[in-house]
Amino acid sequence: MIELPELVAGGLAAGTLSALALGGSLLRSRRQKAALRAEVTELRARLEGTEGAFITEVEHLAARRMPAAAAQLAHPHLRVPGPAGQLTPGTPTGIALEYVLTALREELTAQRTRIDAAAQAGLRGATREIQAALYRLQDALRGLQQRYDDPELAQTLFALDHENEQSLRRAQVAAVVCGAWVGLAREESHVVDAVTGGQARLSGYHRVLVNNHLEPGTALVSHAVEPVAIIVAELLDNALRHSAPDTDVVVNLEHVHHGVCVSVDDAGLGMTQDERARAQRLVAGSDPILLTDLGDPPRMGLAAIGQLTRQFDLSVDVSSPSPYGGVRAVLRVDSHLLGRIDPDERPPSASAPRSTRERSVRTEPARATAAREASAGEAVVRATPAPETPVPETSVPEIAPSESPAAAGPASARSGPGVEHERTPAPGGVEPGDLGGLPQRRRRTPAAAPGVPQPQPAARRPEEAAAALAALQYGTAAARAPKRASAPEPHRTDDEGGAAR
Repeated sequence: MIELPELVAGGLAAGTLSALALGGSLLRSRRQKAALRAEVTELRARLEGTEGAFITEVEHLAARRMPAAAAQLAHPHLRVPGPAGQLTPGTPTGIALEYVLTALREELTAQRTRIDAAAQAGLRGATREIQAALYRLQDALRGLQQRYDDPELAQTLFALDHENEQSLRRAQVAAVVCGAWVGLAREESHVVDAVTGGQARLSGYHRVLVNNHLEPGTALVSHAVEPVAIIVAELLDNALRHSAPDTDVVVNLEHVHHGVCVSVDDAGLGMTQDERARAQRLVAGSDPILLTDLGDPPRMGLAAIGQLTRQFDLSVDVSSPSPYGGVRAVLRVDSHLLGRIDPDERPPSASAPRSTRERSVRTEPARATAAREASAGEAVVRATPAPETPVPETSVPEIAPSESPAAAGPASARSGPGVEHERTPAPGGVEPGDLGGLPQRRRRTPAAAPGVPQPQPAARRPEEAAAALAALQYGTAAARAPKRASAPEPHRTDDEGGAAR
């Protein structure tokens, strides 16, 4: 039987152990609470820091990044700032913010396009009415020009017509930028006529020098005539506006491998690299053109060129400087837009510069013929002995009636310093006639017997004609010798008007 003291001692021991266990549990609980309290405090601090960083990023997005992204649509060279925090890019927050910018750009682009389309539609309708009124005014002015022949009134009417043409060009350019048709349908025309037609629409047209190196008859198909004239007019207008008024703008028309090139060179200040890149982007016509991109007031010339190059498959390049210090603009017209017109049936306009190839084609045969005649004449003169007595003019061979005018021309058209023209009576009492104050030699034909057919002389070759002309000149010089000097007159060279001419 257990005694009471032992039970008390056991109870006290058990209570002590329970108290110790309970105290350890309380102590651990307090430590856990303290750790949890510290962790909560740390998490709260981190959350507050993250919230502050996010608020800072949103404020930076609204204050700087979004305005820069909106401005970049109109000015691509601007740079959009990055996130404010260095650790933000690539994080979910950074990805979400970039998505906000992308959605903003897409929505702004759509809104700008809709607004610009509405503005273009309104401007297109207005320019259509203006163009119609200007065309009516143009017809009225030209009717007055044909009705009245007073010089002063005609000069005033021509000046008004030119001013009306410039206003019509500006309205036409605005309509083209807004997507309208060029406004005129022309027939197939010479390339040089299209270029001079664009030149005539400008106020400083007298400063433009056009060099035509195209083959005669090089033409544009009908639907390309007016676009080429508009593009040339705008390129020339830029060149004239950005160069000194005492300088010229040089235009060259050249054949290239795939078509024809029209190059425009001015002596202005040129463009910077950024300006040249923007101009090339506009004239290329690869990107859609908005009125808000053209400045205030809008400068529509290059934009109109871009519209036409895209619509009519033309090519314009303004990326090269001019050798005169300004800008070189080159318009290339491909072969599928070119045609052929017979220059004899439909020659270019009288004001258009003649082709250098046309002049070379005309002069080369004449030079070759003159060289052959000169060589043949010199051979005959060297082979003929000098006479000791004057030879009368009746012994000089006559020019056959079948001789070509080209061969007979030099003998009757010789003139120049040191050449004497003497009126020698011809046998039969026939006096040479005067033409412009100069003597003219007439051909002698023998009297034909009645009823007897006359034989037709055979046509002479060029060498025979040259020999006859050389002999004629030598005989004439010998006949003049007693009057001028004791020795016969020496043979004239080409520079003195000899037989080679």
